[in-house]
Amino acid sequence: MIKTRITELLGIEYPILQGGMAWVADAALASAVSNAGGLGIISSINAGADVVLEEIRKCKKMTNKPFGVNIMLMSPIADQVAQYVIDEKVPVVTTGAGSPSKYMEKWLEAGIKVIPVVASTAFAIRMERMGAVAVIAEGGEAGGHIGEMNTMALIPQVCDAVSIPVIAAGGIADGRGFAAAMMLGAEGVQCGTIFVTASECTAHDVFKQKIIAAGDTDTIVTGKTLGHPVRALKTPFTRKFAQMENDPNQTPEAIMEFGSGSLRKAVKDGDEKMGSFMAGQSAGLVKKVQPAKEIILEIINRARELLKDTSKCI
Repeated sequence: MIKTRITELLGIEYPILQGGMAWVADAALASAVSNAGGLGIISSINAGADVVLEEIRKCKKMTNKPFGVNIMLMSPIADQVAQYVIDEKVPVVTTGAGSPSKYMEKWLEAGIKVIPVVASTAFAIRMERMGAVAVIAEGGEAGGHIGEMNTMALIPQVCDAVSIPVIAAGGIADGRGFAAAMMLGAEGVQCGTIFVTASECTAHDVFKQKIIAAGDTDTIVTGKTLGHPVRALKTPFTRKFAQMENDPNQTPEAIMEFGSGSLRKAVKDGDEKMGSFMAGQSAGLVKKVQPAKEIILEIINRARELLKDTSKCI
């Protein structure tokens, strides 16, 4: 067993959170991860607030373990979902794309444990002062929307900056990454890319197979010129998006229009030409489709072996 403040705080068996990946993280995946001893998370960026509410209610029927909801704060449905998590007594909320300040008081009064995603020490400190019970420090190796700092440098600095537990994210997909995060001072990890390939995940099989086939250099970051960098697998879509970004004749509006709906096309349709298959640099470590329980146990068992062996280095 690997017990940390995160396992105690969240009432989970293993300090592993599943990332709240848009269009991917639904009740089926979240409940599987929670039933396996981690913390499953439902994304709020899907087909609308009422769909999120439906997924929350489904998850309650599929697991009696704690689970969470990820709320992207820039989303137009953020206000509605923020109230739904209170009404439905969701135990944990993770946040991204902004500050949760406008919701914090109500969430804390409702007994919700708020864990924001942070990409800097300054934001981590701010979130601790606001009442966050922990933070997810996410490095630029992650899939989807990313910050500038890398995991190896970010995690220890955030750990030094705050007293609440830190969960490491970005590029972690096996026991080696888990053990490294612990050595850097983290008390848990969040994994996204590897859970796309969980057998319980409802993402299109094309998405899963593209991750499994990916190598170490098969991701690309686009959107920097628009102020919203995103990491995804290299595909005809992402290459075209990068080309448009560097074309002075293209307007931001035209580029955004080109990218509209691309994630859904990847997750739901497996569209290899126009889909954005968001994945982290850890994709090169993912080699098979397997149940969420096996993913978690492989990570934990390998990490436990490595952490026990650290004495050999002295």
